[in-house]
Amino acid sequence: MNYIVFDLEWNQSASGKRFVNKKIPFEIIEIGAVKLNRNMKEIDRFNELVRPKVYKNINKITGNIVHLDMNQLKNARPFSKVMESFLDFCGKDYVFCTWGNLDLIELQRNMKFYSMPSLSQKPIKFLDVQKLFALQFEGEKSQHTLEYAVDVCGIYKDIPFHRAFADAYYTAKVLKYLKPEYREKYSFDTYVLPKEKKEEIRILFEDYYKYISRGFESKAKALEDKEVLYSGCYLCKRPVSRKIPWFTNNNKHYYCVSYCRKHGLIKGKIRLRKAENGKIYVIKTMKQISEEQKNEIVQKQDKMKKQAQAD
Repeated sequence: MNYIVFDLEWNQSASGKRFVNKKIPFEIIEIGAVKLNRNMKEIDRFNELVRPKVYKNINKITGNIVHLDMNQLKNARPFSKVMESFLDFCGKDYVFCTWGNLDLIELQRNMKFYSMPSLSQKPIKFLDVQKLFALQFEGEKSQHTLEYAVDVCGIYKDIPFHRAFADAYYTAKVLKYLKPEYREKYSFDTYVLPKEKKEEIRILFEDYYKYISRGFESKAKALEDKEVLYSGCYLCKRPVSRKIPWFTNNNKHYYCVSYCRKHGLIKGKIRLRKAENGKIYVIKTMKQISEEQKNEIVQKQDKMKKQAQAD
């Protein structure tokens, strides 16, 4: 298996929101990538500009960041041709790696706009190097710039940032700097949802459990599903006592706490999201927590109750 570390540059309407094409709000104008083998050794590179079709003027912000203008793009190949070459470059056995979670979404959105076959018929497993960097160095999810990570890792900066290949190049270097166990902490892109219950994602990591549901017609339907609301022990499947029933403080995130005699306190968290096709889906995580962490959830619940009483 190889690692395809890629980055995109995209353009958007230069004339304001009124002129945004909702089917392709961000049009890809450059794809850059580095291919690493299973030993983290670089074995190939990809870098190509894309001739735009939708937005014929460079957005001012985009131009200032990536230092590209329309004259540089007018002789490039169209997206579908560049994408075909990129997929040939990727090969057959690979996992995508990106800085953050936006590139895979926009790549698939652009492919759909140009009527290209889907990358996958289910959620795509990938490595979010931005998240993994934060987990290794800070122990929690947080967002830092790629250049910040490069500096923390002490990586020599030999080419400028903010072009597709350059950012893929540096992301690959940060990925190589991470401990091997962090390269097992996959994320899942949900541009395409599981179509049936049997296709839903259920994965047990070293320190937590993750579940990604199929799409539901409404939030109410999602919250009626037994597996969505399951709050038992994800480790031993034994009966638990409910310490804090499911509650929400913003109608998007739901929390609960249960107690397992063998594995202690377990926190459940549900995030409701709207998919590209308009359906509602659930990302649920479950993990062991301390008494102190349980008290923090109690404080959230108390705050929610006080707000409800004030309203």
